[in-house]
Amino acid sequence: MRALRVTGRWTPEDRLASPVHDVPFELPADARGFTVRLSYDRSAGVLDLGCHGPLGFRGWSGGARSEYTITPAWATPGYLSGEPEPGLWRILLGLHRVPPGGLPYELSVIPHLSPPVTPPAGPGLRPPPPPREPAATRRGLPSLGGLRWLAGDLHTHTVHSDGSLSVSELACLAADRGLDFLAVTDHNTVSHHTELPAAATYAAITLIPGQEVTTDLGHANAFGDIGWIDFRDSPDLWARTVRDRGGVLSINHPVAGDCAWRHPMTARPPAVEVWHWSWWDRTWGAPLAWTQLWSAGATMIGGSDYHRPEEGHPPGDPTTWVLAGDPLEGLRAGGTAVSATPDGPLLLRHGDDFLIVGGDGLVLWGPDTRRAVIGDRVTVPARPGPHRLETYRNEVMALCT
Repeated sequence: MRALRVTGRWTPEDRLASPVHDVPFELPADARGFTVRLSYDRSAGVLDLGCHGPLGFRGWSGGARSEYTITPAWATPGYLSGEPEPGLWRILLGLHRVPPGGLPYELSVIPHLSPPVTPPAGPGLRPPPPPREPAATRRGLPSLGGLRWLAGDLHTHTVHSDGSLSVSELACLAADRGLDFLAVTDHNTVSHHTELPAAATYAAITLIPGQEVTTDLGHANAFGDIGWIDFRDSPDLWARTVRDRGGVLSINHPVAGDCAWRHPMTARPPAVEVWHWSWWDRTWGAPLAWTQLWSAGATMIGGSDYHRPEEGHPPGDPTTWVLAGDPLEGLRAGGTAVSATPDGPLLLRHGDDFLIVGGDGLVLWGPDTRRAVIGDRVTVPARPGPHRLETYRNEVMALCT
């Protein structure tokens, strides 16, 4: 069966006209699957890759891949398997970086009459982690109203976008770190969602379905089993869609380099990823200042943005804490805290009190609070507003909403 080939050159003007373009194609009636290959000079620019079928979204891999395959039984990570329905298909191309002289490209669509029955071999399955006690038990944290404190990470990636680990490998790593829950938030796709239940059982950890809605003007995490959120829509539409489907939307790393948040929004979602791995100098007050200006009652969360081991910031660096039976319900309720690691100094708003664990020698700061912490386990009356623990040199060690 003959392949379809398309060549062209993207220009800066094309990128300004729209950050995402599509190339339409039709499959032969007897095709049982297909492969798309993209070729261009990666030293000159960056093109993102995705797929939209006649019935809707079929996958996204951004700049992490140069080809994908979709068949009835399996698909490349980041893409949704299933029968290739008849009609007009579209290859999605994101013009992420296009040099002044333009960026030549070539696309090939290769139909398959009888696609491979099994996918290419993926990473092997590592042994499950040994059982670990819940974080609240390990840290000696009391329950409240039948709820317990849960420790987790709300921002991670797998092979379904630009990470290096499978969903199961990531789940095991998070469990090894002593986390109770983990949100898997691959870029602009939900193909990993089908793997979460089995991986959660295998690693004995709660996995939250998520997706990082990723654009050139900022990123946002959509949490919950809410279906795909179209990153090409406006952020106001993301927020409405996520809310209407029962999910939670957070603004990610709002002051982090070229990923900083620059989208205008009419209605501002309250959850903000204040603490991200890029906040490596925590004497720098910009993340806190931005969040206070964004929303006076912001729900402060943290995320490692984990992609691969060699980056040096594992799941749980930082750790988000919620008082809940279910972590997503706790996030929706907004009573969160963030610590540098699962076992780092901890500041919790526990009922009418602040509970400070491992904070001896630190300072409790808040809107009307300046208080030295003496002792490794301290309870003081809580006051309204966001609070934090700092060192004598104003390095933030823990936060609570």
